Amino acid sequence: MHEIVWKLKARKQLKKIGNQQDRETIYNSVSELNNWPACRNVKPLANHEYEYRLRIGRYRILFDVQNGVRVIEIQEVKKRDDRTY
Repeated sequence: MHEIVWKLKARKQLKKIGNQQDRETIYNSVSELNNWPACRNVKPLANHEYEYRLRIGRYRILFDVQNGVRVIEIQEVKKRDDRTY
């Protein structure tokens, strides 16, 4: 089981999402990352500063995994557009 750590930038981005239901869905989906690596909608990223992305509707959660200490760091929460990655 991995510990999930939200970086300050990701917490701020999550708070800026206007729809309460979207925020709850994102938070609950990120909580399911505890079952790493048996997670759905996760894709490894190539040539990107973060290792993985989690797709939740129109939003993308960018994160890194540290298997040695079993920590998942949530780096950014972004609405999908041309500049997401």
